[in-house]
Amino acid sequence: MAERVEQRLEDRLPELEQLERVGLFTRREVRAVLRKASALEYKIQRRALRKEDFISYIQYEINLLELIKKRRARIGYSFKKDEIEYSILQRVHSLFNRATGKWKEDVQLWLSHVAFCKQWNSKHQLSKVFSTMLAIHPNKPALWIMAAKWEMETRLSSESARHLFLRALCFHPECPKLYQEYFRMELMHAEKQRKEKKEFEQAKMDLGELNYSEEILNGEMARIIYRDAAEKIKGVEFHLAVLSIAKLFDFTQDLQKEILEGLQTKYADDPLTWDYMAHRELELGSLQSTEHTTKQMKVSEMTQREERCCAVFEEAVRAVPTENMWKCYITFCLERYNRKTNSEELKQKRLERTLSAFNKAHESSLLPETLYKQWLQLLLESNLSEKATEVAEAATKRFSLSVETWQMRLQVLIQLKSDDVTQCFEEAVKHVKSKGALPLWTLWVEWSEGTNSKEDTEALYQRSLHATTPAESVTMKEKYLDWTYRSGCYKKVKRVFTSLCENRPFSLDFFRKMIQIEKEQESCKMHHLREYYERALREFGSTDSDLWLDYIKEELNHPQGKPENCGSIHWRAMKMLQGDLVEAFVSKYTLLQTGHL
Repeated sequence: MAERVEQRLEDRLPELEQLERVGLFTRREVRAVLRKASALEYKIQRRALRKEDFISYIQYEINLLELIKKRRARIGYSFKKDEIEYSILQRVHSLFNRATGKWKEDVQLWLSHVAFCKQWNSKHQLSKVFSTMLAIHPNKPALWIMAAKWEMETRLSSESARHLFLRALCFHPECPKLYQEYFRMELMHAEKQRKEKKEFEQAKMDLGELNYSEEILNGEMARIIYRDAAEKIKGVEFHLAVLSIAKLFDFTQDLQKEILEGLQTKYADDPLTWDYMAHRELELGSLQSTEHTTKQMKVSEMTQREERCCAVFEEAVRAVPTENMWKCYITFCLERYNRKTNSEELKQKRLERTLSAFNKAHESSLLPETLYKQWLQLLLESNLSEKATEVAEAATKRFSLSVETWQMRLQVLIQLKSDDVTQCFEEAVKHVKSKGALPLWTLWVEWSEGTNSKEDTEALYQRSLHATTPAESVTMKEKYLDWTYRSGCYKKVKRVFTSLCENRPFSLDFFRKMIQIEKEQESCKMHHLREYYERALREFGSTDSDLWLDYIKEELNHPQGKPENCGSIHWRAMKMLQGDLVEAFVSKYTLLQTGHL
């Protein structure tokens, strides 16, 4: 091993000598590089190889290249690159090759090599990397796409890119993304050829043997790809994706028409098809901006276009009466309503259109649950309180087991200061199962705190502890303790705390809250703090090292504390804490003893 390392270091000497000779590095820096290189070489010559050692070595060499680049720029020296950078580049490629040969499955390692080749313009090497990587990872479409795009965009080889896509499709014959990118590549190739031909014609040059196929120029290759893909890939999303790609090129009108016809024929019942057709009306027949175009004309034209969209959506919800179809329609209406406009007339029309769509979907019992909230917000913003109350009630009838829907209705009633809030809460907890009802009880007690008497609110807190699941009652205990402190005296808080301690489970915050309340009292008593800490440690002493440390701090810092108790507390902590927590506790305890915590 030592001989191999020595040989590798000797191989570096010519480049290091050149670095020193041309003034890029000092002799001291050259020696430092040799020392570091020696250490790194020994690590990658061991029998038990580690990936991290290769990565460290590669990163060191890359940093060295970057430093040389900066030094060259600073002193304005650009010679001897073959003797200096080239040998370092070859060494990095060699390290990457060894690493990817050993850890073939690590895609990130391959991608790092790809990125390095791109950064240092190693085209020949990158071609080899892609070839080897794809042979080992043919099951990853993204890698095929990356290689094909590089061939097309960097090496300007549409033939090589096409060959890669065809090979990729042998492995992934039903991959939508591969077809989309292949489709895009062929259109880019056609566009490039069209530009070349146009430039030759404008220069009145003889095309001679240059044969520009009309089929390729018109995007026929892309059409073939689309037709082949359409037979294998099901779903409207693919058609919409290739259509959006085709729209980027100004010579694809016929191709767009074919894709659109395929979309309407095969997926006439899909909401996304109708959604696309409706949105398309916004783009069609847009008014050309001229000096004579007035603000009113623009508003009028936008109104007409939006009405055409809505006409398509109205037809859609009749043809495909589903929740998803109504969701597309309403989402469109909301998008248009939320767009900024200076025209009050257009804003009002958009509002009326949106409210109408909501209402029709609701009457058809096809309005998705998630959209009721947006409808109610719109009604409240428009000061339609009575309608909002009516809609909220209808929503809870339709989704009677949904906590979110009841919560939404209650928030509407609370906002409107309705007299029916309590009745609605009672109705809600009757319908909803105890598991998951915590948001309702939280909302109820918070509302009661600001509305009802202390007696009624306390009764409600007591009731919530029995009505919620044990896990959810933990939150209610914290809120109950906090409210009692805010609204009552310390003695009352202590009574509530003691009674709540009779029933598990608890949270650590519950005990910490009581400890904090005690510390805020003018006559903070240490024996009370001990009681609260001891109760907390019974529940969380094995899982929270900070609790033990805080207890020790109290004994040290409180006027009534007993520092002699700290040893006993420390001993108990060491016995109770589990796993790594012991080490963390010891470390913090040492800092505490030295006054650094």
